[in-house]
Amino acid sequence: MVAWIISRLVVLIFGTLYPAYSSYKAVKSKDIKEYVKWMMYWIIFALFTTAETFTDIFLCWFPFYYELKIAFVAWLLSPYTKGSSLLYRKFVHPTLSSKEKEIDDCLVQAKDRSYDALVHFGKRGLNVAATAAVMAASKGQGALSERLRSFSMQDLSTIRGDGAPAPSGPAPPGPGRASGKHGQPKMSRSASESAGSSVCTCCFTCRTWKDGRALLQMPLLTFVNGSH
Repeated sequence: MVAWIISRLVVLIFGTLYPAYSSYKAVKSKDIKEYVKWMMYWIIFALFTTAETFTDIFLCWFPFYYELKIAFVAWLLSPYTKGSSLLYRKFVHPTLSSKEKEIDDCLVQAKDRSYDALVHFGKRGLNVAATAAVMAASKGQGALSERLRSFSMQDLSTIRGDGAPAPSGPAPPGPGRASGKHGQPKMSRSASESAGSSVCTCCFTCRTWKDGRALLQMPLLTFVNGSH
Protein backbone atom coordinates (compact mmCIF):
# COMPACT_ATOMS: atom_id res chain seq x y z
CA MET A 1 0.00 0.00 0.00
CA VAL A 2 2.82 2.42 0.85
CA ALA A 3 4.67 1.54 -2.36
CA TRP A 4 1.47 2.17 -4.39
CA ILE A 5 1.00 5.63 -2.81
CA ILE A 6 4.64 6.59 -3.38
CA SER A 7 4.53 5.40 -7.00
CA ARG A 8 1.37 7.39 -7.69
CA LEU A 9 2.90 10.54 -6.20
CA VAL A 10 6.11 10.12 -8.21
CA VAL A 11 4.19 9.56 -11.45
CA LEU A 12 1.92 12.55 -10.74
CA ILE A 13 4.62 15.03 -9.72
CA PHE A 14 7.70 13.99 -11.65
CA GLY A 15 6.00 12.20 -14.54
CA THR A 16 3.22 14.72 -15.28
CA LEU A 17 3.51 18.12 -13.59
CA TYR A 18 7.24 18.69 -14.04
CA PRO A 19 7.25 17.71 -17.78
CA ALA A 20 4.15 19.89 -18.33
CA TYR A 21 5.91 22.93 -16.90
CA SER A 22 9.09 22.16 -18.87
CA SER A 23 7.00 21.90 -22.06
CA TYR A 24 5.51 25.30 -21.30
CA LYS A 25 9.00 26.75 -20.95
CA ALA A 26 10.06 25.16 -24.25
CA VAL A 27 7.07 26.57 -26.11
CA LYS A 28 7.56 29.99 -24.56
CA SER A 29 11.31 30.13 -25.39
CA LYS A 30 10.73 28.63 -28.86
CA ASP A 31 13.69 26.32 -28.34
CA ILE A 32 13.33 23.62 -31.01
CA LYS A 33 15.69 21.22 -29.24
CA GLU A 34 13.75 21.34 -25.97
CA TYR A 35 10.45 21.25 -27.86
CA VAL A 36 11.41 18.03 -29.68
CA LYS A 37 12.77 16.52 -26.47
CA TRP A 38 9.51 16.99 -24.54
CA MET A 39 7.37 15.96 -27.48
CA MET A 40 9.23 12.63 -27.54
CA TYR A 41 8.75 12.32 -23.80
CA TRP A 42 4.98 12.85 -24.03
CA ILE A 43 4.67 10.18 -26.74
CA ILE A 44 6.54 7.67 -24.57
CA PHE A 45 4.60 8.69 -21.45
CA ALA A 46 1.27 8.21 -23.30
CA LEU A 47 2.33 4.66 -24.20
CA PHE A 48 3.46 4.09 -20.61
CA THR A 49 0.11 5.27 -19.22
CA THR A 50 -1.76 2.98 -21.61
CA ALA A 51 0.36 -0.02 -20.62
CA GLU A 52 0.11 0.92 -16.94
CA THR A 53 -3.68 0.57 -17.04
CA PHE A 54 -3.34 -3.16 -17.77
CA THR A 55 -0.17 -3.92 -15.80
CA ASP A 56 -1.74 -2.46 -12.63
CA ILE A 57 -4.45 -5.12 -12.94
CA PHE A 58 -2.46 -8.18 -13.94
CA LEU A 59 1.08 -7.53 -12.62
CA CYS A 60 0.48 -5.70 -9.35
CA TRP A 61 1.31 -8.93 -7.47
CA PHE A 62 4.81 -8.99 -9.01
CA PRO A 63 7.55 -8.27 -6.44
CA PHE A 64 8.88 -4.72 -6.54
CA TYR A 65 6.34 -3.79 -9.22
CA TYR A 66 5.74 -0.26 -7.94
CA GLU A 67 9.45 0.29 -7.31
CA LEU A 68 10.14 -0.63 -10.92
CA LYS A 69 7.56 1.91 -12.06
CA ILE A 70 9.27 4.65 -10.06
CA ALA A 71 12.64 3.67 -11.51
CA PHE A 72 11.23 3.65 -15.05
CA VAL A 73 9.80 7.18 -14.72
CA ALA A 74 13.10 8.41 -13.30
CA TRP A 75 14.93 6.76 -16.21
CA LEU A 76 12.67 8.51 -18.72
CA LEU A 77 13.24 11.93 -17.17
CA SER A 78 16.94 11.71 -16.35
CA PRO A 79 19.08 14.01 -18.56
CA TYR A 80 21.90 11.47 -18.22
CA THR A 81 20.05 8.41 -19.49
CA LYS A 82 17.61 10.23 -21.82
CA GLY A 83 15.30 7.25 -21.70
CA SER A 84 12.38 8.85 -23.52
CA SER A 85 14.55 9.94 -26.45
CA LEU A 86 16.19 6.54 -26.61
CA LEU A 87 12.90 4.63 -26.66
CA TYR A 88 11.40 6.95 -29.25
CA ARG A 89 14.34 6.77 -31.68
CA LYS A 90 14.97 3.03 -31.31
CA PHE A 91 11.43 1.63 -31.20
CA VAL A 92 8.53 4.06 -31.55
CA HIS A 93 9.62 6.13 -34.52
CA PRO A 94 10.56 3.17 -36.79
CA THR A 95 7.35 1.32 -35.93
CA LEU A 96 5.12 4.32 -36.55
CA SER A 97 6.92 5.19 -39.77
CA SER A 98 6.37 1.70 -41.20
CA LYS A 99 2.74 1.53 -40.14
CA GLU A 100 1.79 5.15 -40.66
CA LYS A 101 -0.28 4.64 -43.82
CA GLU A 102 -2.30 1.77 -42.33
CA ILE A 103 -2.87 3.73 -39.14
CA ASP A 104 -4.08 6.79 -41.08
CA ASP A 105 -6.48 4.66 -43.14
CA CYS A 106 -7.87 3.04 -40.00
CA LEU A 107 -8.35 6.43 -38.38
CA VAL A 108 -10.17 7.79 -41.44
CA GLN A 109 -12.45 4.74 -41.61
CA ALA A 110 -13.14 4.90 -37.88
CA LYS A 111 -13.93 8.60 -38.18
CA ASP A 112 -16.35 8.02 -41.06
CA ARG A 113 -18.03 5.09 -39.35
CA SER A 114 -18.35 6.97 -36.11
CA TYR A 115 -19.90 9.92 -37.95
CA ASP A 116 -22.37 7.66 -39.80
CA ALA A 117 -23.23 5.83 -36.59
CA LEU A 118 -23.73 9.12 -34.80
CA VAL A 119 -26.05 10.40 -37.53
CA HIS A 120 -27.98 7.11 -37.63
CA PHE A 121 -28.51 6.92 -33.89
CA GLY A 122 -29.31 10.62 -33.80
CA LYS A 123 -32.08 10.18 -36.36
CA ARG A 124 -33.45 7.16 -34.52
CA GLY A 125 -33.41 9.09 -31.28
CA LEU A 126 -35.25 12.01 -32.85
CA ASN A 127 -37.87 9.67 -34.35
CA VAL A 128 -38.43 7.93 -31.03
CA ALA A 129 -38.69 11.28 -29.24
CA ALA A 130 -41.15 12.63 -31.82
CA THR A 131 -43.31 9.48 -31.63
CA ALA A 132 -43.34 9.61 -27.84
CA ALA A 133 -44.28 13.30 -27.90
CA VAL A 134 -47.16 12.68 -30.34
CA MET A 135 -48.48 9.76 -28.29
CA ALA A 136 -48.26 11.76 -25.08
CA ALA A 137 -50.07 14.69 -26.69
CA SER A 138 -52.85 12.45 -28.05
CA LYS A 139 -53.30 10.71 -24.71
CA GLY A 140 -53.37 14.04 -22.92
CA GLN A 141 -55.95 15.44 -25.35
CA GLY A 142 -58.15 12.35 -24.96
CA ALA A 143 -57.96 12.52 -21.18
CA LEU A 144 -58.81 16.24 -21.28
CA SER A 145 -61.83 15.69 -23.53
CA GLU A 146 -63.10 12.87 -21.30
CA ARG A 147 -62.64 15.09 -18.28
CA LEU A 148 -64.58 17.95 -19.86
CA ARG A 149 -67.32 15.55 -21.02
CA SER A 150 -67.71 14.15 -17.50
CA PHE A 151 -67.95 17.68 -16.10
CA SER A 152 -70.61 18.63 -18.67
CA MET A 153 -72.64 15.49 -17.95
CA GLN A 154 -72.50 16.25 -14.23
CA ASP A 155 -73.71 19.80 -14.88
CA LEU A 156 -76.59 18.55 -17.08
CA SER A 157 -77.65 15.99 -14.50
CA THR A 158 -77.58 18.68 -11.80
CA ILE A 159 -79.75 21.02 -13.91
CA ARG A 160 -82.24 18.26 -14.71
CA GLY A 161 -82.40 17.23 -11.07
CA ASP A 162 -83.14 20.80 -9.98
CA GLY A 163 -85.84 21.43 -12.65
CA ALA A 164 -87.66 18.03 -12.48
CA PRO A 165 -90.97 17.92 -10.48
CA ALA A 166 -91.26 15.84 -7.37
CA PRO A 167 -92.69 12.34 -8.01
CA SER A 168 -96.38 11.99 -7.07
CA GLY A 169 -96.55 8.22 -7.00
CA PRO A 170 -95.52 5.98 -4.14
CA ALA A 171 -91.84 5.69 -3.51
CA PRO A 172 -90.20 2.46 -4.63
CA PRO A 173 -89.39 -0.07 -1.98
CA GLY A 174 -85.97 0.11 -0.50
CA PRO A 175 -84.05 0.78 2.62
CA GLY A 176 -85.46 4.30 2.78
CA ARG A 177 -89.02 2.81 2.53
CA ALA A 178 -88.39 0.49 5.37
CA SER A 179 -87.09 3.32 7.48
CA GLY A 180 -90.25 5.28 6.58
CA LYS A 181 -92.45 2.41 7.76
CA HIS A 182 -90.63 2.21 11.01
CA GLY A 183 -90.85 5.96 11.47
CA GLN A 184 -94.59 6.24 10.58
CA PRO A 185 -96.04 4.89 13.86
CA LYS A 186 -94.03 7.42 15.81
CA MET A 187 -95.44 10.28 13.74
CA SER A 188 -99.06 8.98 13.93
CA ARG A 189 -98.69 8.40 17.65
CA SER A 190 -97.49 11.91 18.24
CA ALA A 191 -100.26 13.29 16.02
CA SER A 192 -102.91 11.22 17.86
CA GLU A 193 -101.57 12.33 21.23
CA SER A 194 -101.76 15.97 20.19
CA ALA A 195 -105.23 15.42 18.69
CA GLY A 196 -106.43 13.55 21.81
CA SER A 197 -105.25 16.28 24.08
CA SER A 198 -107.16 18.88 22.05
CA VAL A 199 -110.36 16.74 21.95
CA CYS A 200 -110.24 16.04 25.63
CA THR A 201 -109.94 19.77 26.41
CA CYS A 202 -112.85 20.57 24.15
CA CYS A 203 -115.07 17.81 25.60
CA PHE A 204 -114.31 18.94 29.15
CA THR A 205 -115.35 22.47 28.33
CA CYS A 206 -118.50 21.29 26.59
CA ARG A 207 -119.45 19.04 29.45
CA THR A 208 -118.85 21.76 31.99
CA TRP A 209 -121.00 24.15 30.03
CA LYS A 210 -123.78 21.50 29.60
CA ASP A 211 -123.69 20.53 33.29
CA GLY A 212 -123.95 24.18 34.33
CA ARG A 213 -126.87 24.70 31.97
CA ALA A 214 -128.62 21.57 33.33
CA LEU A 215 -128.18 22.80 36.89
CA LEU A 216 -129.77 26.09 35.97
CA GLN A 217 -132.72 24.35 34.26
CA MET A 218 -133.45 21.97 37.15
CA PRO A 219 -135.10 24.61 39.49
CA LEU A 220 -137.13 25.86 36.58
CA LEU A 221 -138.41 22.36 35.86
CA THR A 222 -139.14 21.79 39.55
CA PHE A 223 -141.06 25.03 39.77
CA VAL A 224 -143.07 24.25 36.71
CA ASN A 225 -143.95 20.76 37.90
CA GLY A 226 -144.92 22.06 41.31
CA SER A 227 -147.21 24.62 39.89
CA HIS A 228 -149.00 21.95 37.87
